Amino acid sequence: MQATTVPSCLPGTILLGAREVVLDCSGAMWLPDAGVLVVSDLHFEKGSHFAKRGQFLPPYDTRATLDGVERLMRLTRAKTVISLGDAFHDTEAEARMHESDAARLETLCRAADWIWVLGNHDPQPPARFRGIAEEIIEVAGLTFSHEPGDHEGWQVAGHLHPCAVAQKDGRGVRRPAFVSDGSHMVMPAFGAFTGGLNVLDAAFSSVFPKGFQAYLCGKSRVYGVPRASLRSDTPPPAWMRG
Repeated sequence: MQATTVPSCLPGTILLGAREVVLDCSGAMWLPDAGVLVVSDLHFEKGSHFAKRGQFLPPYDTRATLDGVERLMRLTRAKTVISLGDAFHDTEAEARMHESDAARLETLCRAADWIWVLGNHDPQPPARFRGIAEEIIEVAGLTFSHEPGDHEGWQVAGHLHPCAVAQKDGRGVRRPAFVSDGSHMVMPAFGAFTGGLNVLDAAFSSVFPKGFQAYLCGKSRVYGVPRASLRSDTPPPAWMRG
């Protein structure tokens, strides 16, 4: 595998349509000329959701996810934050949030204009947290929706939680990944407990019938990986799906 840094017009950027977008190794996307930060599939309170069903996970996923969002907001000084659907793991997740976490999210929602794109896990707008809620919205010339679809314009979606296995010399690394064909983008999940679906899964074939480029999230940067270096893997555990 010959991994290369993301081809770009500026360091750290790729073109989505005619728009320069920065792919961050955290799984977030940044539109620098519009001041827009995009995070997908936060899945707040996924840990407490499974705890209610007897499968106990460390109860700090919401806090860890908020840490990541806050760090990026400070770094970019974002004017707008787009949460690209499934911000909350279920319809009761907002009520289960620890008060300190909820207060922290309220502060972040006051620090920028928030757009809550509604997802299949959170089909209703949040009751406590400010911002506008839409199923589909156009911002800075890009169409944002939770699930990939045949929308007009250059589309950015989430939902599928893409991951990729890149292999070299018989050794593989599995990492979250952005997937794009130059006009459509599927973002990796940002939430701490979200896991991922291999980009070679059939679910991606219908979204990208003519092929795609995968961009793996490394520890300090994003790598464009040749399709020939991608490998399938075993399905993740049930708690890591969706």
